[in-house]
Amino acid sequence: MSKKEEFIEIFTNKIHREGATEFLKWLEKTDFFEAPASTKYHGCIEGGLCEHSLNVYKLFREEVLARAQKLSGVTELDDTEEEKVAICALLHDVCKVQFYKRAFKNQKNDATGAWEKVPYYTVDNKFFYGHGEKSVWLIQRFMKLNVEESIAIRWHMGGFDEAVKGGSFDLSGAWNAYPLAMLLHVADLKATYLLDS
Repeated sequence: MSKKEEFIEIFTNKIHREGATEFLKWLEKTDFFEAPASTKYHGCIEGGLCEHSLNVYKLFREEVLARAQKLSGVTELDDTEEEKVAICALLHDVCKVQFYKRAFKNQKNDATGAWEKVPYYTVDNKFFYGHGEKSVWLIQRFMKLNVEESIAIRWHMGGFDEAVKGGSFDLSGAWNAYPLAMLLHVADLKATYLLDS
């Protein structure tokens, strides 16, 4: 099964909210399944964004289940929690749709000494709305998010978020009020540094 097929299977099995079918149709018309996850860090490959989203989903689900087991002894997530996990993890980086473009640069081949044109990714942002905010906005064009989901997606970048770097203290408040947001950030970091290609 391809990463795209795996993503679609999880999405359709776990997310049943009004507007989900329309959102998935829109997503399939974008470059989501071919786009990289970044220009030079994690997932800087074709399909890296989809792969990263799946990695985050698997790790986030583990984090949420472990917390639920510790707090209330449950061994399985109910359908509502499964949907919440799928929405937050699979769609946290939907802001990267139509965000990257392929370009070429000249690079010297160390083996031959010849200069060659090599492909690379560059940012081509046309919607300047912030990282997490943009994901929330794009999702809510189709599906209604609850506050916890919105906060988790908005603050999934943690200390790397531009608002935090600029001095905002809202991240701390968000994580204290909605632990799910911190767990999404942890899963995102683990996927980025431990699993992504």
